[in-house]
Amino acid sequence: MTPIYSTSRLIPHLPELLLSLAAFLFLILDHRRRRRSFDLTTLNFPLIGALPHLFVHAGRLHDWITDVLRSGGYSVVLLPPSFAAYDILLTCDPANVRHVFTSHFANYSKGPDFADLFDILGGGIFSADSDSWKFQRRKAHGLVADLSFRTFVGGATREKLDHGLLPMLRSRAAAETAFDLQDIFLRFTFDTTCRFVFGVDPGCLAEGLPDVAFARALDHVEEALFYRHVLPLSWWKLMRLLRVGTEKRMAQATKVIDGFIADCITKGVQGAAKVDVENGEMGSDLLTSYLGTCDEIASQGVDFTKFLRDTTFNLLIAGRDTTSSALTWFFYLLSCHPSVESRILSELSLHADPSRLVYLHAALCESLRLFPPLPFEHKAAVHPDVLPSGHPVHPRRRILFSLYSMGRMEGIWGKDCAEFRPERWLSDSGKPQYVPSYKFFSFNSGPRTCLGKDIAFQQMKAVVAAIIARFRVESITEQSEVRPKISIFLRMKDGFMVRVTERENPVLGW
Repeated sequence: MTPIYSTSRLIPHLPELLLSLAAFLFLILDHRRRRRSFDLTTLNFPLIGALPHLFVHAGRLHDWITDVLRSGGYSVVLLPPSFAAYDILLTCDPANVRHVFTSHFANYSKGPDFADLFDILGGGIFSADSDSWKFQRRKAHGLVADLSFRTFVGGATREKLDHGLLPMLRSRAAAETAFDLQDIFLRFTFDTTCRFVFGVDPGCLAEGLPDVAFARALDHVEEALFYRHVLPLSWWKLMRLLRVGTEKRMAQATKVIDGFIADCITKGVQGAAKVDVENGEMGSDLLTSYLGTCDEIASQGVDFTKFLRDTTFNLLIAGRDTTSSALTWFFYLLSCHPSVESRILSELSLHADPSRLVYLHAALCESLRLFPPLPFEHKAAVHPDVLPSGHPVHPRRRILFSLYSMGRMEGIWGKDCAEFRPERWLSDSGKPQYVPSYKFFSFNSGPRTCLGKDIAFQQMKAVVAAIIARFRVESITEQSEVRPKISIFLRMKDGFMVRVTERENPVLGW
């Protein structure tokens, strides 16, 4: 039966809604006059808080937040409408990051609000807390750190490069056609991540670039999750109840995603059984590895089928969306800085060992500093506390860390913080320069530091080296048109349109 929501329940909030509309119209007329500084006295309106700003600046939310934090000394409280359940402490202060993620880690969880916000993740590692998180972390660490899995990742990446990505780029170069490189990277990382996780290649880079229902479904999910951050809790929950707007698309997308994962798990289980029978040993993908520990997982009182669904989905979106985002922004920055590309080419011609590509590693770190694939991190305090910034926190205050803003603060990175300068990651002798994770936050910090960090760099270096050694990538997207999409991941709004040409003298060995 379709739920009915009485309009009479909206009447108590009518003044807030009218004030919100008035403030919204005012901001539309006024926001063009705002520059890099921000007047904090107009940040939070009576009764409706900062909600009008979030609506008006949704299209440039990350840069607006950066302006606010720059004016507010790295930490600012965003008040919600009076009927909302919590307020938000917005921060990019490295001292706060260190306090929350490392020195006082036990007092800060994802919290029940996070689990509700990201309900599609289920009980996976990214939303889990306490004992569930510890167990999942321990299991994932053992699997990801295994040498056979890392070898498998390298081989699967190379195979997809040689038989998928590079042939596709050659055909585009021969045809002299423009194409969306962001879409290509999403397809590439989707194929490879499915191999890593399920042992299955969905063939998204096949001839003709087939439509991928799962990818479209994830786009709808990520858009809905973004709006859940902007709208008051009661609003998006009502939308979810009534199945309207982004929440309707979210529900439809969830069915597609669950169906795809169930199909991949079935194929993966069948493939694992075949490998076991024919070779007397298990495969190296993560699903196969988890199948080998089903008794241990079941002993934790966990539904094994649900565990596989939640775990594989969490790993799938981590590998697909973060790496593709990082590669897209990297090649965009490279197209704007040909001198960096030249230095990477020189390094490739000197070294055939990826571990010796120090400058390429520095350039990737610099790109991640400016364009972190996950621009926000969430935390909630279990018990009341006071952060190093002097701001009190409590269970009804959500803490939102802006990684995007952190990379653009002079007090953290210097006066050239807005510049793409890989040299900041190197010492005077050309060796890697250590930067603490509470300052370079792209792979999280403390006990929740990303387990796949080394694998991510391994794959990114392989992709960048293979492309740059063979092709010149020319952006045909105007810099003024480059902006993040409305999504929880930092993707380009209208894609990254490029042309590629083959190098007359490719760098051999890559």
